[in-house]
This record gives sequence, structure tokens and C-alpha cells, in this order.
Amino acid sequence: MKIGILTSGGDAPGMNAAIRAVVRTAIYHKIDVYGINRGYAGLLDKDISPLNVYSVADILQKGGTILRTSRSEFFPTEAGQKRAAEVLREYGIEHLIIIGGDGSLSGALALKKLGVSVVGIPGTIDNDFGASDFTIGFDTAVTTAIEAIGKIRDTTFSHNRINVVQVMGRTCGDIALYAGFSVGAEALIIPEIETNLEGICDRLLAGKDRGKLHSIVMLAEGCGSYRDYCKKIEELTQVTTKGTNLGYIQRGGSPSHFDRNLASFMGYKAVEAIVNDNTGNVVVQRKGEYIMVPLEEALETPKVFRKDMYKIAKILSI
Repeated sequence: MKIGILTSGGDAPGMNAAIRAVVRTAIYHKIDVYGINRGYAGLLDKDISPLNVYSVADILQKGGTILRTSRSEFFPTEAGQKRAAEVLREYGIEHLIIIGGDGSLSGALALKKLGVSVVGIPGTIDNDFGASDFTIGFDTAVTTAIEAIGKIRDTTFSHNRINVVQVMGRTCGDIALYAGFSVGAEALIIPEIETNLEGICDRLLAGKDRGKLHSIVMLAEGCGSYRDYCKKIEELTQVTTKGTNLGYIQRGGSPSHFDRNLASFMGYKAVEAIVNDNTGNVVVQRKGEYIMVPLEEALETPKVFRKDMYKIAKILSI
């Protein structure tokens, strides 16, 4: 038996841990594993090479993905998907494991419809995959944000300022929510909640009246640019307001213990699913358990917003 594995879309800390788990579990079952470099683009280009136990030595703690990743313009087309299926057949790869976010797993579903045996693993720092409580890379991204915000708060305190910290998250504000909760941010601006900027500024000024001389405002990128918010907040509060976009620092770095464990369990489960003829699914974590969910169902599952967490964060931010 031959298994192929690729990482697609944005990289996420912990992807290497998943690759390692796939390779070592496959070797345990005496299955050959082939790494497909550069995601779906590499599959179309036949950038494929065998992986062994030495290929994944000392990668558990490394960020990024040793298989590298990319975004293909040709693969989303019908012709591109048919070509990808042909390449897999040409190499004798009977099963394909795809690590990535919504777009990557939508590609997996397209291949499934063409008769390819696939298993998905959710890997994205945004944590915007509704079928799983957590995705690979999210915990590390939040930890990275927390460390950076701690430094930002130091200088914000020194200058009695407001600082708007922009983090990743186009349609899902989980990084802003979880990081903001952990650093005691005075305000959260996230896609799930309609933004009342005047109300936020009133809260910031109320805090100032109580003696709070600096504030952190967490902003998910999907809500707009931190520069625009800095300008508006400064106009409404008359308090000097600076901004910071954490950007791609959130994607890098050694994965947290949580992401290493999450990715390792998911990689193991993906191979076990293949061994047990349970493909066409994605590995997800729900309430601490790892289960298989059909790709179709997983991709249609809406993301549940942590209203309870948002409410508590607001109470604690006075």
C-alpha cells in the first residue's frame, strides 16, 4: 500500500508533528509513504518523493512544514483536479492525506468525488474549521500573540496610550478572542460581534476615569485595518493611539505542547482510518476525543462562537 501526504494553503505550527505521526504510523503498518511537496501545485508538478523514519527525525519541534506549501491556480479547476487524480494513479498512491484549512479540505472533497481515497487533517491558525474544536496551529498562534502583546503592553503602559493589536482571522475572531482573554485586553473587535466603536471608546474612557492609564484593543483582521481603528479611536477618546499588526509572526515558531499533541493524534488517526478502510473523512477533535467526520458534513459545519468566553472577557476587562 502507498500513502501520499501534502500540506496546502497557509502553514501552521504543528504540521510537521502531523507529518511525523503519519509517516511513523504508516511504517508501523508496513505502508509506504510519499511526501508531496508544495501542496496541490507540487502534486500537479509531480514533485513527489518517498519519506522514511529519517525524513521525519527531529521535526516534531519545528514550525512550518518540511513539505512546504503553496496555493495552486490550476488545481481548483476541473481539469486540474482530474490531472491530480491521474498523477496519484501514475505513482500508485492509493490514499492521500491532506493537511490544511477549508480551501485545502474542499480540494480533498473534490478528489473524493473523482474516486480518490482521501483523509483530511485540519491545519490552520485561524481555528475557523467548524467541525473541530481546535485546528493545528491555533494554540501556538495564540501563545505567540500573547507573548507579543505582553511586550506591547509594557510600552503602552509607559506612555499612557491605547494600542490596537491586529491579529489574523478573516471570518473567525478566535485568535483575537483567546489572546485577548488571556492578556486582559480592554476591548475586542471581532467578526462575530457587530462593532460599536463609540461604545468601545466609552468603555476605554470609563476605565481611564477609574485610573486605568493604558489599554489594549484586540482586532481581528477581518474587521478592517488597525490603522483606521487607531485614527478613529484617537479622535473619539483624545488619547494617543498606536497600532501593531502581528502579521506572519503568528504562523511561525516551535509548536506548543498542545499543537504537538493535537497534530500527533490527528496524524495517527488519519493512518488508522486508512488501515480500517474509513476514508473520505476528516479527523477532528471534539471535547477531547478524536473522531472521523465525512468531508461533506465537516465542510458544512458552521463555526460555533464562544459567546460565554466573550461575555466573561467583557466583564473582566473593566
